[in-house]
Amino acid sequence: MSKLDKAALGEPDTTAPSVPDDVFLSVRDLRIHFDTDDGLVKSVDGVSFDVRKGKTLGIVGESGSGKSVTSLGVMGLHRSARAKVSGEVWLDGQELIAADPDDVRRLRGRKMAMIFQDPLSAMHPYYSVGHQIVEAYRVHHDVSKKVARQRAIEMLDRVGIPEPGKRVDGYPHEFSGGMRQRAMIAMSLVNNPELLIADEPTTALDVTVQAQILDLIRDLQKEFGSAVIMITHDLGVVAEMADDLLVMYGGRCVERGPAEDVFSEPRHPYTWGLLGSMPRLDREETDRLIPIKGAPPSLINLPSGCAFHPRCPYADIPKDNVTRTVRPELTEVGGSHWAACHMTQEQRERIWTEEIAPKL
Repeated sequence: MSKLDKAALGEPDTTAPSVPDDVFLSVRDLRIHFDTDDGLVKSVDGVSFDVRKGKTLGIVGESGSGKSVTSLGVMGLHRSARAKVSGEVWLDGQELIAADPDDVRRLRGRKMAMIFQDPLSAMHPYYSVGHQIVEAYRVHHDVSKKVARQRAIEMLDRVGIPEPGKRVDGYPHEFSGGMRQRAMIAMSLVNNPELLIADEPTTALDVTVQAQILDLIRDLQKEFGSAVIMITHDLGVVAEMADDLLVMYGGRCVERGPAEDVFSEPRHPYTWGLLGSMPRLDREETDRLIPIKGAPPSLINLPSGCAFHPRCPYADIPKDNVTRTVRPELTEVGGSHWAACHMTQEQRERIWTEEIAPKL
């Protein structure tokens, strides 16, 4: 049955899209909206991306841009009556949005796993850390508690927790922030998932522990060959970790491409703003950071046209007031590099070369 026939009958299309063999996760036109008393919240509004095996995709943007909602949508964790989820999420050839919730639940933990932003709230305070890791392992493996406990101790040791044989019986509140994050990583990786989503894994950790956590994720990715999605607002983190980069604003992707290209030749004013507000060691100490003016938009009442135009210093360059009336679509600006901006390629190249890059 063709896609048109299925659409006419109201049936979901389960034909896998044509993607390269090394793509493990393919997201197409993902939309996640929430009905609230104040109106419809368009948290994610048409996001598409691919994640390759053994590679890392960094998703960056300010708080409220839709990063975490996107990751929860991939994991199939938006099942409330108020959540409206559409689009396609293909995991190793299997479509998840239209799949039975029980089938998706069987994939969570085994084929895909998530490191949540706050391990203290993500872990159950009543149960020991070891108990929770054991439970996550036994859900997907028919083994005894003794075998699962030994596996939990092995994983705690693998992520660098001292005295894992004793710590396995400790409770989340007895762990430091860095140790809780390590325990969260151990729980996520206990089943050797092929996709790991790390949602702000270094938030609220000091820089030394941040570096250790990032090194740990990188080492484990090499060991298990996992595809990784790194969600953060810290461009320094993705600069070190990511192979590809997706920049989100107002629930939409405004720029995506190879991380090296996005960092060296960004083509969206919002990306310029993120780079300008990031501290750099090669900057003069007297130079002040360049903040992005204003605040992120409400996802209930997004500005018309380009959602970034109220904060964009270049909004008046395109003619006919188009930035305020027409929403820009992603257009290719280079090999696998896309950006959504009404300015011409020549205008953006000139502004970047003459105005933005010299200040960075």
